[in-house]
Amino acid sequence: MIFKEQTKSVPITRMMVWDAYKQVKRNKGSAGIDSQTLEEFAKVRSKELYKIWNRLASGSYFPLSVKRVDIPKDRGKTRPLGIPTVSDRIAQQVIKKYIEPRIDAKFMDNSYGYRPNKSAHDAIKEVRKNVLKYGWVIDLDIQEFFENVQHDLLLKALKVDVSETWVEMYISRWLVAPIQLQDGTLVNPKGKGTPQGGVISPLLSNLYLHYCIDKWLSIHIPSVTMIRYADDMVIHCSTQQEAEQVLCRVTDRLAQCGLQVHPQKTKIVYCKKAGRNLTGLPVQFDFLGFSFRPIMTKLRKGVFFLQYDCKMSRKSKKRILKGIRDLNLHRKTRSNLQDLAIVLNPKIRGWINYYGKVKRNSLKPVFYYLHHRIIKWILNKYKRFKGSRVLAVKWLRNITKHYPTMFYHWELGYQLT
Repeated sequence: MIFKEQTKSVPITRMMVWDAYKQVKRNKGSAGIDSQTLEEFAKVRSKELYKIWNRLASGSYFPLSVKRVDIPKDRGKTRPLGIPTVSDRIAQQVIKKYIEPRIDAKFMDNSYGYRPNKSAHDAIKEVRKNVLKYGWVIDLDIQEFFENVQHDLLLKALKVDVSETWVEMYISRWLVAPIQLQDGTLVNPKGKGTPQGGVISPLLSNLYLHYCIDKWLSIHIPSVTMIRYADDMVIHCSTQQEAEQVLCRVTDRLAQCGLQVHPQKTKIVYCKKAGRNLTGLPVQFDFLGFSFRPIMTKLRKGVFFLQYDCKMSRKSKKRILKGIRDLNLHRKTRSNLQDLAIVLNPKIRGWINYYGKVKRNSLKPVFYYLHHRIIKWILNKYKRFKGSRVLAVKWLRNITKHYPTMFYHWELGYQLT
């Protein structure tokens, strides 16, 4: 027993807090503004969990400020990430688990992001089917979505499915919690924004977009099909004219909800394949790390046809190759090949489990580059090869034959080429 149960004004039990702690611990994550890590929290776990429960259950819980970290993106840009303290993440997990079953039950089937029993692969599967059925796609990007969620509209949406005033009270406190910038400056949200990185933020963002776009689209433009993963969405249309009209109406609708369509990233795409012969139009869009575009597909020996499908995007490939390059494998000459495998295998499993599940062949360039870096390591470590790439490749091929399970991708047939 972690702490004694007492009667409180809010129906939060000690077991709810304990379950939330275990979930936060599984999800890991870094420290918030108090610099308390999960490891440090675990040392005083009973005391801290009692404090969280006691304050949540009595209505006296107030969150600390959220630590803001800027995550690098392409072209020198950054994405703001909000990191609550460990205690606040546990408190958010308690409320999330309490309200999620009711809220998620109202969500539509075309919403896939951060939902129980739904995944990015499910969303990709649906888009792959839809691009064969519909000739046009609106690749829609919402500009700075998490920073522009309107608090009043979000709380209004929350009241539709959640009647408990104490839930609204705590969510309101999280929404208005100050943001601590990297220079220590505190910024107070001015009626909008939910930190991307908070435990409850994905649920709240799904709730916001459910009423903002999902439900609205199903009522007002039922002829189109939309697939949404969090704030990433594609809308399938039958004609170019329909796509243009839908984009205008959706743009207006989002503006009513305080959101703006990104003018550069949003576009109408033609799903060109055999039988669809228009030219001079954009024919590619990216969704969840995959590029959807015309691809020559082998039907049978010597017979190919143009299909509209997806493979790993160039952006995803560049990010993975940069990650491999940043490991500086060629400098780890004090390590042996098995040490490198221990470092690399978790990453390799992640690539294969995500990208390989859709198009395994798209990973070939990644593993070609990985083998190139390993060969560079061999040449630096073993001077007996005298800088001969041919000898290094021969030695590595011999290793793949005798130890075919050393690297995870070797087991699956991605051998040295």
